[in-house]
Amino acid sequence: MGEEVKLFGFYLSPFSRRVELALKLKGVPFEYIEEDLANKSALLVQYNPVHKKIPVLLHGGRPVIESLIILEYIDETWDGNHAILPKDPFERALARFWVKFIDDKVLGALWMSFWSDGEMQKNFMEQLKEYLQLLENELKGKKFFGGDTIGIVDIAANFITLWAIVLQEVAEISLINEENHPILCNWIEEFLSSEVVKESLPEKEKLFAYFHANKEIIFATKAPAY
Repeated sequence: MGEEVKLFGFYLSPFSRRVELALKLKGVPFEYIEEDLANKSALLVQYNPVHKKIPVLLHGGRPVIESLIILEYIDETWDGNHAILPKDPFERALARFWVKFIDDKVLGALWMSFWSDGEMQKNFMEQLKEYLQLLENELKGKKFFGGDTIGIVDIAANFITLWAIVLQEVAEISLINEENHPILCNWIEEFLSSEVVKESLPEKEKLFAYFHANKEIIFATKAPAY
């Protein structure tokens, strides 16, 4: 596939970083275009007129939107040496289930556990505890959710790695730790030690500075700015 590939993203966004990682795992050359989310470009609005959000993958002039849809598109479009989704239909369906679980359940509970207080925070933390245990059970006996190699579930769960680590420091709350989540912490260590993952993550210091600087605004709105 020799058509031009461009990725519209935001440096600190786990969602555009998902796409960047998938492209690098597949060995797909691409042009990265950084978006100012406070002043979105006309091109971003043109290519994603419905949500006006990143990431947007532009392949041969045709836009593909929504990070999880983009991940599947990348896997189906470029063979490469790295499969993002399993080939077996059952394993493929199972991977899609866990990806949906992470996006629909885990990320929201994790985010709100950091940025709420009182009874609301307590409820979200209880939910998160249950969700993290389910992820622990799914990881038992495996290096990655995808087995021996990084797959779509690992990529979708990238927020649980560096972003969660930084947010725990910013909010001064320990939600994911060795004592309660040894298997998940081992997965995080394996994931972050991958060279291609390291190339597809923002600098920890910049991520910390961003969340620390916007701490009060995020706490008031509860809405992520990425």
